[in-house]
Amino acid sequence: MFTSLAGRVVVVTGGTRGIGRGIAAVFARNGARVLITGRDTDTARQAAEELDALAARPGEVSFVAADVSSREDCRRMAAVATERLGGIDVLCANAGIFPSARLADITEDTVDQVLGTNLKGTVFSVQACLPALARSGRGRVILISSITGPITGYPGWTGYGATKAGQLGFMRTAALELAPSSITVNALLPGNIVTGSTAGAGPEFQTTMAASIPLGKLGTVEDVGHAALFLATEEAGYITGQTLVIDGGQVLPEVPQAVQAARPR
Repeated sequence: MFTSLAGRVVVVTGGTRGIGRGIAAVFARNGARVLITGRDTDTARQAAEELDALAARPGEVSFVAADVSSREDCRRMAAVATERLGGIDVLCANAGIFPSARLADITEDTVDQVLGTNLKGTVFSVQACLPALARSGRGRVILISSITGPITGYPGWTGYGATKAGQLGFMRTAALELAPSSITVNALLPGNIVTGSTAGAGPEFQTTMAASIPLGKLGTVEDVGHAALFLATEEAGYITGQTLVIDGGQVLPEVPQAVQAARPR
């Protein structure tokens, strides 16, 4: 059995939907006190109320409206967590955007937006939470990267892939710098995960994607949440500067046909 995380304070940026919401739900069900962030106040409030209803006490879920591309918003986020919940034990830096644009067409504004949220937002979020994480004595930083960029590529996601790979470069040096404060820094690399956007694409789209995955199905947001939960435990305290791929084996096949070749005949 892993040490309980009941009562620990967890901040999840971009926790109002998708993978971030799944991570927040897993921590809340395990009794953590969770603060989620989002740019839209109404969406964040509704998500927090719905997640709080699922929480196992002493767990609770609340929200703060914040844009992680703003250093001041990140500082306010950390201040709210400290004042409202008494500190920060875990930061899940999940907030991200993925505008699609081919390299020949991508605009400066789009590049600025994706770098601002995905990469600067990661740096600012971690920086703002550092004092509280150090005071915790068991601080955990969990970055939500992707297989896209660090391992794979996809047309139209040059900017997104660059930021997700950039998060891992940040992670390695941050892990070195924060180790003396007993703060670990690790990253999760999800593959194809069922979220609102993939569900909205219809069952045929999901079936096509699942066919390229050795386990034969897309992942769930809870799959990512459980991995984050593990990295937050006492038992994972000797793991830092590492990546964990959560993709059902998606990056393993040398060619797509290899998935079908592995099926029982």
